[in-house]
Amino acid sequence: MTTPGTPGAATARQERAMPHTPGTEPDHIRIYHIRVKGHLGPRWRRWFDGMTIILQANGETLLTGPIADQAALHGILTRIRDLGLILVSVIEVDPEQANMPGVSEA
Repeated sequence: MTTPGTPGAATARQERAMPHTPGTEPDHIRIYHIRVKGHLGPRWRRWFDGMTIILQANGETLLTGPIADQAALHGILTRIRDLGLILVSVIEVDPEQANMPGVSEA
């Protein structure tokens, strides 16, 4: 066992803080639907790591696509905050449900 301040202490803490759960392997990509108020144009796609931008009839924008891990998700959420956008929802979806009919892509 390591003690605080010794090499390996941070790694030991991280392993305790992040227990392995099924489906959390680094190569397991998850699909998310992130909704924000307002319409974003296609030029913002690069800002959101290539996610698909779908304009909704209710005035919201749906960002959808694969996100590699929690760090990447938090990075996208930070960009939303930094742009002053209002976050409506964040939902992990089954990859088979990722394509939604009846919406127009920007």
